[in-house]
Amino acid sequence: MTHHRGILNVHKAAGLRKFAETRDWLTIYYLPPYAPDPSPVEGIWSLLRRGWLSNVAFSTPEHLVQTVRRGLRHIQYRSHLIDDCLTETGLTSSTTSRVQPQ
Repeated sequence: MTHHRGILNVHKAAGLRKFAETRDWLTIYYLPPYAPDPSPVEGIWSLLRRGWLSNVAFSTPEHLVQTVRRGLRHIQYRSHLIDDCLTETGLTSSTTSRVQPQ
């Protein structure tokens, strides 16, 4: 049996540690408080959160959707932003042509 532990204080308690040490069938893995996903999508969301979605009080769900779409459109036509998100994950773009704005 495997147990994954986060940073919750109860997970670091001496009693739990002793309990786990006396059970050879139990393996405990300590996880970092934040483990970023190596996905280019995380970079895109980061751009949106720091830009178009920052300091905005959305009045309706439609307002949120409209703002996200506007931000994604902006990113879509700036290939260097997409390339940067790929590079952060160790990936590269395999296409040589990009969609051009109309």
